[in-house]
Amino acid sequence: MSETVLFDYWRSSASYRVRIALNMAGIAYRSVSVDLVKGAQKSPEHLGRNPQGFVPVLDIDDQQFTQSLAILEYLDTTRDLGLLPTAPGARAKAQALAQAIAVDLHPVCNLHVVKVVAGMMENREGIREEWMGRFIRPGLQAFEAMLGRFTQAPLCTGDAPGLADICLMPQLYNADRWGVDYSDLPRILAVEAACANIPAFADAHPDVVKPDS
Repeated sequence: MSETVLFDYWRSSASYRVRIALNMAGIAYRSVSVDLVKGAQKSPEHLGRNPQGFVPVLDIDDQQFTQSLAILEYLDTTRDLGLLPTAPGARAKAQALAQAIAVDLHPVCNLHVVKVVAGMMENREGIREEWMGRFIRPGLQAFEAMLGRFTQAPLCTGDAPGLADICLMPQLYNADRWGVDYSDLPRILAVEAACANIPAFADAHPDVVKPDS
């Protein structure tokens, strides 16, 4: 079996999710940095891996995968991570919780989107922070309300890490980065504290995997 390789960027939320899952599965991997700030994602080499020009790309089991949610599903089903309940109703509700972050909130706060917005606003001072706050804060408020439908014991949907936890923690990193306050959201704060004590999450944190400059 070939070496597992993750093409990622240390601050990428989608890459952060996959790092957590790889750690949970106990899969050793080699990280190859694709510097989004320098535009490496648009290089011919990377576009050959992913025509969308996004990270992460995961080489594993002699196959290559893109899109973090698809990668998480593959790792869940092949490594039995238990990221989602098996009962159809509970599974759909847990997926909706995770997708509230990964599908609705994250895309509009992605780096390439913010660059376009800043360019349209002629890089007006503070536009990036204003844009991020406009979406992250309401998105987290909605997530907090959705959490009320589940029992945090102590994680989003129970006592073991699930898909929602994997999607939430990178978004909280972004919230902190852009100065978005969520200190009044107790359910989210409780989940954040619980995840911080799980090695798979802590070892995937951007500050831990950040390449040496």
